[in-house]
Amino acid sequence: MILSAGTPALLITLCALLAYGLAAWPGSERPRRDMGALLLGWVLHAVLLVLDIGGAGGGARLGFAPVLSLTVWLVLLVHGIESRLVPLPAVRQVLACVGAGAVLLALAFPGDMRLTSANSWAPLHWVLGVASYGLFGVAVLHASLLDAAERRMRLRQPGAGAVFGMPLLRLERLTFRFVEAGFAVLTLALVLGVITAARWRWDHKTVFSLLGWAVFAGLLAGRYVRGWRGRHATRWLYAGAGLLLLAYAGSRFVLEVVLGRSVP
Repeated sequence: MILSAGTPALLITLCALLAYGLAAWPGSERPRRDMGALLLGWVLHAVLLVLDIGGAGGGARLGFAPVLSLTVWLVLLVHGIESRLVPLPAVRQVLACVGAGAVLLALAFPGDMRLTSANSWAPLHWVLGVASYGLFGVAVLHASLLDAAERRMRLRQPGAGAVFGMPLLRLERLTFRFVEAGFAVLTLALVLGVITAARWRWDHKTVFSLLGWAVFAGLLAGRYVRGWRGRHATRWLYAGAGLLLLAYAGSRFVLEVVLGRSVP
């Protein structure tokens, strides 16, 4: 997070880490306490994101770490809504660990302050892009549960036909609902970027974004035309999510950390 913010920001960071740590504590048999701790960590995480990305003086911090932190926060938001219908205790622990890692990563790599773009559509384009990150992140989480259940089925383990009481077919449909939503939002972000861009640039962000979009388009086409499912479909999902990760966070990590350049 922003180290120059002083003691308050560091104190909030410490409290968020403690809350996430309590939610991730193994062997817990107090679901209400764990959910409360995860909620507290999520709220404190939101405060830190406002300090990180909002900044001051008409600028914003849009480095790879704050954006990844915001993506994790969005995944936690969707999980919190979904857990009201389907309790996923093991997922809660994993997400709490990921949330703590995102907070620490943003603390280590806050990024440089950037002035607000003169393009009035730029904030919407950025919000849509990050929202697609979050939706695909949730889809990846569900796909990992599907793959784990499929492995248990191959080993003929009991209860492999469901994940935490949810039938696999229902979980699979839910996974692709998130893929569809993420694809729609990503398409809007790309179209808005093309329409409002003052000058088109074939940079790493553009190339990987378009490749990711193409992979997700191929996945949805294969799903509805040829009936793709199981590991074949989840591999496409992982590939598309990896390309999107490289599009923004990956390229900025190389520029900010490896090459030590200030990203315009």
